[in-house]
Amino acid sequence: MKKPITGLLCAVLCVLVAATLGACSKPAPDQAASDAAPADQTFTVGMSQCNLGEPWRVQMNSDIEAEAKKHPELRVIFKDAQNQTTIQQNHVREFVSQGVDLIIVSPLEAAPLTGPIAEAYKGGIPVIVLDRAVLGEDFTMFIGADNVRIGEAAGRWIKNRLNGAGKVVELKGLMTSIPGQDRNAGFRKGIEGSAIEVIFEADMRWLQPNAQSEMESALTRFPEIDLVYAHNDPGAYGAYLAAKAAGREQQMLFVGIDGLPQEGMAYVEQGILSVTFEYPTGGREAVQYALSILQGETVSKKVVLPSRFYTKENLAQGGELLE
Repeated sequence: MKKPITGLLCAVLCVLVAATLGACSKPAPDQAASDAAPADQTFTVGMSQCNLGEPWRVQMNSDIEAEAKKHPELRVIFKDAQNQTTIQQNHVREFVSQGVDLIIVSPLEAAPLTGPIAEAYKGGIPVIVLDRAVLGEDFTMFIGADNVRIGEAAGRWIKNRLNGAGKVVELKGLMTSIPGQDRNAGFRKGIEGSAIEVIFEADMRWLQPNAQSEMESALTRFPEIDLVYAHNDPGAYGAYLAAKAAGREQQMLFVGIDGLPQEGMAYVEQGILSVTFEYPTGGREAVQYALSILQGETVSKKVVLPSRFYTKENLAQGGELLE
């Protein structure tokens, strides 16, 4: 009777040993993942926005986020410089130390951001400069619209609308930024040869409250104002609010730049602005070009985005391309 019991025990032991060996031969979950075919490569992109106080910049971030969601291989880290150059300089350096795969920067000011961007670029990290240019060529690519062209188109429109003569207030964007300088230079070129007089000009730093305050000063000093040209739509709207508070909004026209559907275009539809000139955010394009760069493709050093202008007459047709 002992033999059958011994045989049974041996059989059981053999089964247990085989099961144990089989279990040991199976890789652990982590090991199995590492031995399998590698998953699609993922990339981390650092995005430094100079501020989120302007609706246009909020829209840029939204455009970047929306496009990035279409590409699961991308992860975007957003940072807000809060309109402070030193914070944005640190953003770029932080991205470098974190080892991101690519950096997108929409600079607050040209000169102060040139150095940190050049350091990242020379260190082997691709950098896309979006909207506002920096100095030199030490970056991978620049994406933005032609601000001189937009400013000149605004100047020509104003010259035609005022029949070549009138008193104008110019509320400038940040004049240490390239777009502010270009929108001013283009505008002055656009009104050349006319009798249009810029009677008041101020740097409102792209912000509506600043524009409203500066316009209050202009209204106090000048009893006659025919038109306000602001370097962005919040500036134009701030000027309108100041004029309305003084009971003078019907005495003048208001011109802005940005052309967001929920902002400039809405103001045109409401009759607050006479015209707004589109300044595309480039957010969607930045993500698309970032992918091309990360995949080793060659890209242009500079990409100029097209622009349109919107008046009440052409709004329903989607505006009109600048010539």
